[in-house]
Amino acid sequence: MMSRLTVGNIFKVTVALLFFPFMPLLVLMIGVRRSNWKVILEGGLYVALVLAAVALPGNAAQFILSFFVVLGLIAVAGMRSYMLRDLWLHPRTRGPQVMPQQAGAPAQPGTATTPPEDLSSDLAWSAALAKRNRSRLPSEAYVSILETCQTLDAVIDAETRQPLGDPQFEYELSATVRDYLPSVLQNYVAIPPRMLETKQASGRTPNEELAEQLQLLAGQAETLHASRHRRTSAELTNTGNFLRERFGHRQGGFDFGIK
Repeated sequence: MMSRLTVGNIFKVTVALLFFPFMPLLVLMIGVRRSNWKVILEGGLYVALVLAAVALPGNAAQFILSFFVVLGLIAVAGMRSYMLRDLWLHPRTRGPQVMPQQAGAPAQPGTATTPPEDLSSDLAWSAALAKRNRSRLPSEAYVSILETCQTLDAVIDAETRQPLGDPQFEYELSATVRDYLPSVLQNYVAIPPRMLETKQASGRTPNEELAEQLQLLAGQAETLHASRHRRTSAELTNTGNFLRERFGHRQGGFDFGIK
């Protein structure tokens, strides 16, 4: 699991706690920073209610009522700021677990393989990241990510039950789950929403790049899935050939090699 315990996040939380009366304004700023209209409207409502309560003239009883209204709005805004932490408290980026190599390059002898259970947790992290950012991802991209995760999960499950023992296959599966897919997602969600349709030096927009890269990853997942089950089928055929050769010519009973 990735941690949010970073110097930048600690500084942000410290400032927010020191200036807690401005919590309603923090919600508004989060919405503006992320161009999220729902959060902008919510934060604007909190700020408007606070200003209205502060500006309300009246006697001592009304002043006390206004004070508690403002205090309640600050508490609500503080809880909402925590619930919106994905938008302003960024998780610490996890370094690559597999040494980067060109896709398809042979795994180096002695390369450490990743246990399937670890791959499952890494894959679940990528799926969770996509779900947290569903509102930012194009609908086609979101569906493609979940389908790719399902395909890879089936491969990991099969590898958990019956490992192939093939270093090249293990490397490709590990790199796809732990490096390629998380990197694509992290790089995309780090781009400001207003720049997603802006052409980059490559001549493509970030949305176009995402669509192409997800298509490549989906193809790689399908390749791993097909390769895994082709080998399983081949092993079943080999076992059948052995059994036919060993016992197929026997008639009228079993031969246990006892003479």
